[in-house]
Amino acid sequence: MLLYVVPVMLAPPTQVRFDSVDYINILRWTPTTNSTSLQYYVQWKIYGEPQWLDVDGCQGIQKHQCDLSGVTSDPREWYYARLHASSPPSNKSAWALSPRFSPRWDTKISAPLLRLNATEQGIVVRVKPPKLLVRKMHSSLLYKIYLTHTSGEEEVLELGCCSNKLTLKKLNSKAKYCLQAQTMIPQQAKSSARSSVKCITTL
Repeated sequence: MLLYVVPVMLAPPTQVRFDSVDYINILRWTPTTNSTSLQYYVQWKIYGEPQWLDVDGCQGIQKHQCDLSGVTSDPREWYYARLHASSPPSNKSAWALSPRFSPRWDTKISAPLLRLNATEQGIVVRVKPPKLLVRKMHSSLLYKIYLTHTSGEEEVLELGCCSNKLTLKKLNSKAKYCLQAQTMIPQQAKSSARSSVKCITTL
């Protein structure tokens, strides 16, 4: 009597989603088993296109994420990704699909870095955004600078796209001022969280 072994279908990965910060678009997923021998095969496509394409560098991988920034770089497009798990030699899961993803609307923006210097003129504030973001969005970036005075009152200042330096004058001498900065992309109604607080004492 012959016994036929029916292959057990692998469960597909779950929680397939894009995690995007500053246009670095990482696909992440959760494995359904603790098996370390599982391999994953990732594909992508533009919304509305019929054809799925393999993601180079993400075929037969064992990690639970894949960087799709290179193939999902057009902020005007919408994208999908999918993947299946495989247990060599022949066991495969069904495809698991991501939600639809837009780099423009779904990426989160990082807070800028803030550098402060006390000079005879006042406090020189320098703002440094994430590099990749600058290249993509240079002309539409703004910064909000939040200045907390010694009285505790907060003043909000704005810095235009092509300037990253601001000198705060008419401040009290030998006084401590605290600042935060925020990246803004008005065209997309996007803003970052505020940067961490930095304080400086005037000369």
